[in-house]
Amino acid sequence: MSALFQPFTLRDVTIPNRVWMPPMCQYSAAPEGPETGAPNDWHFAHYAARAAGGTGLIIVEATGVSPEGRISPYDLGIWNDTQVEAFRRITRFLVSQGTVPGIQLAHAGRKASTDRPWKGGAPVGADAHGWQAFAPSAVPFDDRHPVPSELTTDQIQEIVGRFADAARRALAAGFEVAEIHGAHGYLINEFLSPHSNHRTDAYGGSYENRTRFALEVVDAVREVWPDDKPLFFRISATEWLEEGGWTADDTVRFAADLQAHGIDLVDVSTGGNASGVRIPVGPGYQVPFAARVKAETTMPVAAVGLITDAEQAEKILANGEADAVLLGRELLRNPSWARHAARELGGDVHVPDQYHRSV
Repeated sequence: MSALFQPFTLRDVTIPNRVWMPPMCQYSAAPEGPETGAPNDWHFAHYAARAAGGTGLIIVEATGVSPEGRISPYDLGIWNDTQVEAFRRITRFLVSQGTVPGIQLAHAGRKASTDRPWKGGAPVGADAHGWQAFAPSAVPFDDRHPVPSELTTDQIQEIVGRFADAARRALAAGFEVAEIHGAHGYLINEFLSPHSNHRTDAYGGSYENRTRFALEVVDAVREVWPDDKPLFFRISATEWLEEGGWTADDTVRFAADLQAHGIDLVDVSTGGNASGVRIPVGPGYQVPFAARVKAETTMPVAAVGLITDAEQAEKILANGEADAVLLGRELLRNPSWARHAARELGGDVHVPDQYHRSV
């Protein structure tokens, strides 16, 4: 049987195949009013199409644990019950198609309060629904971004609580997998990296101090997330800096720490916390980082990064480089990628009865 179409069980949740959809922001939620941050018809149609196409796990885009935790005013959030009820419509449909619904819980930190990418993605102010961004240190992401406010220890603890509250709501909304966003230059990643974390208190300096906030978030979420449901952590395995940043060695070390604190799988990406770096983008360019975590720890891993065709994905799994693959842009181009790959590789995948003519 194709490795890509073997089920994968974590705790008591069985994902029907290894074709997974990573979080990809749609920047399509209402920026103000009672529906602020709530998924709408666009989000339903977007995720429903990939579920009907056979995707085993869909992780809903970076979802702010608080209003100021969103990347843009148009991002999803899960800080109130209106949002929870709107998410239930999506999770019910995903489950009806045999897809496991997941959600990424996020805080954007110093990269918050920006416009939609197709509008340039520049930081926005209060006149465009923006707000003051927060970070471990008063260090802007780049010359375009304003200087963020440095978080106090009380504010740090408040955000830890926000992650726990968001996890409770995610459970009420019907999600079966939760992922903590610790990558791409957002708040948790900012704490991890000496490039962005210049603190001199218990949350800065040493490796133990820089990882403290991340592990406090993991502990808080794991405490409220049921024991029978898996918890993921997304990480940027390298910042692509020659010196002064988070490294692949750090990632391997941290993966073991995460596992000890109840994380069930690491979703391995790279970059996003340092501007102006050279990234050798190409087919599967991030897979070696996932492979290293898998080889040097007992942590299950998922690989992502320009994985586009069935043979490539199958080879990653068959070679033991990862336990699952996450397809981003390819699933935007082809919502039924899983079904097409199953036909090519001889695997089995769920097909809706309404589409039986296509089998």
